[in-house]
Amino acid sequence: MVFSSLVFLFVFLPLTLLLYFSVPRRLRNTILLIVSLIFYAWGEPIYIILMLFSTVTDFVHGLLVERYRNQPKKAKLVVLSSITINLGLLVFFKYSTFLLTNINLLFHTNFYIPQMSLPIGISFYTFQTMSYTIDVFRQEAKAKKNMIDLGAYVTMFPQLIAGPIVRYQTIANQLDHRVESEDLFAKGIWRFTIGLGKKVLLANNIGLLWNQIQLTEMSDLSIVMAWLGLVAFGFQIYFDFSGYSDMAIGLGYLFGFELLENFNYPYISQSITEFWRRWHISLGSWFRDYVYIPLGGNRKGKKRMYLNLFIVWMLTGLWHGASWNFVLWGLYFGILIIIEKAFLLFWLSRAPRWMRHVYTIILLLIGWGLFAFEDFHQLINYFTVLFGLRNATWVNQETLYYLSQNIILFVLLTIASTPMIRLIGQKLFNSPYGSVIKAFIVPMICLLILIASTAYLVDSSYNPFLYFRF
Repeated sequence: MVFSSLVFLFVFLPLTLLLYFSVPRRLRNTILLIVSLIFYAWGEPIYIILMLFSTVTDFVHGLLVERYRNQPKKAKLVVLSSITINLGLLVFFKYSTFLLTNINLLFHTNFYIPQMSLPIGISFYTFQTMSYTIDVFRQEAKAKKNMIDLGAYVTMFPQLIAGPIVRYQTIANQLDHRVESEDLFAKGIWRFTIGLGKKVLLANNIGLLWNQIQLTEMSDLSIVMAWLGLVAFGFQIYFDFSGYSDMAIGLGYLFGFELLENFNYPYISQSITEFWRRWHISLGSWFRDYVYIPLGGNRKGKKRMYLNLFIVWMLTGLWHGASWNFVLWGLYFGILIIIEKAFLLFWLSRAPRWMRHVYTIILLLIGWGLFAFEDFHQLINYFTVLFGLRNATWVNQETLYYLSQNIILFVLLTIASTPMIRLIGQKLFNSPYGSVIKAFIVPMICLLILIASTAYLVDSSYNPFLYFRF
């Protein structure tokens, strides 16, 4: 089940809210756990067992860490056990096929390669469950004595499948002491609706263009069309993922949770370093606090810092998928960030603003090309056209057609990628007519987005979530 589905919007969510607010407060975590398991089971019922196993495992490990708090060696062994089990599950389900395939190719062996479906969202909830035991060990949170409460955290359906990655220390207090309110509920409806519009009306429509360009024969692909395709994919993945994050945060508000932001207008960045401070913030902060800093961060000299960055970005690439293109994608950004930290940021700070922005966007588009093609043959063919390394025309009739048919959409996407709309909204809210706008205009906008999104969902079968496969 996905948020941008008619079943979720008009059946699952209304019934869940009705049930949640009809029970006493002490039972609401139980209800949240039950409906979250139903939500997950809608697509993959068998993998509920895996999720429950992770919950029980980390619940026990959390209690053991607290029990051995005054015995550091034992506590560390418990944390190591938790990390090993969680990462073992992730490696088995996500990377075993990739590893065995490459071992067979490299050593000419014939190991059996299992064919299994990837549990949806395993990369997200594995990182969340690991953060629980680590946070308890670091004394940044207390161990849960009630497994239902921990289960509600692990399985919480708003952010279960595609984030944001909610670390336990962020939400520990809210599990017991959150306060649902009318203002928070209204804020949740607004945020969810904005995310729905970004996903359905923007990401899906520009995604159709990317699909058309991606399937174009290489002999018919022009250089401008190849770049246009990457622009379309860059917009699609941003509005797809940030739209999901907005919906997740909005749903959190409905149930009294305040989740952290996951995006901060990344496409206005003026360096790759800045971009990764604004994109998928929860993943970046997770790797920073649980990998980069424990490795030594920047405290052990520049050479060690560069090595730590290299390791983190290789792992970031692997986290996104069991394929060499994701490893290459992660290393590509890791090397760019190392170069920027070494000397390039100094020179960029002296360049004109527009030049810094163009530099960043071009490198991002190349990165999205690495991300988009898991098949290296397709990747190489596409990039040979992209950089004019084969006999491709600059522009053809098909390119002009795509541009003319999507120019308004590109303008809307560009504007929506900047803080412009938010800043205008803030000025209007602070104007003498602010109360009227909040009382009448905002609900009307929500209703119009809902109607338009519903009409699209009824009429179209194209409704993917790109980050579900991670």
